Amino acid sequence: MIAREWKCLCPPETAEGFLGHLRATGVDEAKAVPGFLGHQILTRPRDGQVEFTLVLYWKSMAGARAFAGASSDEEAGRAVLYPGDERYRIVSETVVRHYEVVEAFWPE
Repeated sequence: MIAREWKCLCPPETAEGFLGHLRATGVDEAKAVPGFLGHQILTRPRDGQVEFTLVLYWKSMAGARAFAGASSDEEAGRAVLYPGDERYRIVSETVVRHYEVVEAFWPE
């Protein structure tokens, strides 16, 4: 399993709206790509802003590449940004990180 991690900072006053925008863009688009296994959206306060972390889980790098519209793992490391992001005044990382998930456990 592959975890794809992306982060941005968002002003507190636009954070709630950005959360809906993130679900409607990145998350919904990822759900339609073969190999998608799930996602997490994490937030925390950081320097007077709200830091968002989106983690998308994929069966393999092939799914992560397909989501990013990339032909190589290197290209897949570029962030996928969407029209309308600017409305929420986010400061986005332009590079994402991919991790091989070697262990995960969530008890019921």
